[in-house]
Amino acid sequence: MNKDVSPRFISNLTRNTLALIMAGGRGTRLKQLTQWRAKPAVPFGGKFRIIDFPLSNCINSGIRKIGVLTQYKSHSLNLHIQKGWSNLRGDFGEFVELLPAQQRIESGWYAGTADSIYQNLDIIRAHSPDYVLILAGDHIYKMDYGTMLAKHVENNADVTVGCIGMPIESASAFGVMGLKDDLRITQFDEKPKNPQSRPDNPDEALCSMGIYIFNTDLLFELLIRDADTKTSSHDFGKDIIPYAISKYSVFAYPFTESKSGIQAYWRDVGTIDAFWEANLELIGVTPELNLYDNVWPIWT
Repeated sequence: MNKDVSPRFISNLTRNTLALIMAGGRGTRLKQLTQWRAKPAVPFGGKFRIIDFPLSNCINSGIRKIGVLTQYKSHSLNLHIQKGWSNLRGDFGEFVELLPAQQRIESGWYAGTADSIYQNLDIIRAHSPDYVLILAGDHIYKMDYGTMLAKHVENNADVTVGCIGMPIESASAFGVMGLKDDLRITQFDEKPKNPQSRPDNPDEALCSMGIYIFNTDLLFELLIRDADTKTSSHDFGKDIIPYAISKYSVFAYPFTESKSGIQAYWRDVGTIDAFWEANLELIGVTPELNLYDNVWPIWT
């Protein structure tokens, strides 16, 4: 990103952005941990819940309009957000709002990630954001969404997808993308059996983080089209992103440390082993994930 981009410019972008966190998944691979609660409500690192990480990233990035989409066994998650995230200034238009599946449009519940956003188009329309930031509610990381928004605007992109390098042997669990030199996405395969490796590193694949920025008008167009497509699975990775790549300007945003430029900390804790390992990493002398960082705190 251009180093001359001012904080005021980024602040203007984040102020006109609505973040939607998808937090309704069952998390079946976590077995007993999600028997009575949604995956984003699972405790992590002692006092935190998994959803505290994307929520804290939003607050620290200056995004104060946040919707949390819930569905599966959401009582624990609802209580956590009501008790721990109710301190925003509503008189300034700030909020963390719970958006449970309510059959607003048809008789069905959320039928996929894209459908969950589609069923809340009236909510998005009411807030009239310039940009919609769509996040997964079940990953552990720290990220400044403001710099991603600035890059989205700088590229004159229609859609921007956050991405990170993953070992080729584990990449089949993610959306895998191919890029041009200017980071325009040319190919996107959701959970491929034989993932495409990076041209500069055959041991890695470039994978989606489940983080998307959409220009709002285009998001409406894509979701309405997808809802009318009977053969669609109504999923961002399987349907929305591949179609958008074929018609619009879709760019990747590599997730790196802003100062060093090296790949940043990001963990998908969707399995018991991954969850266990991520928690054990925290007891190291200098863990990669600093939970006591005053510059970028994790709130709960």
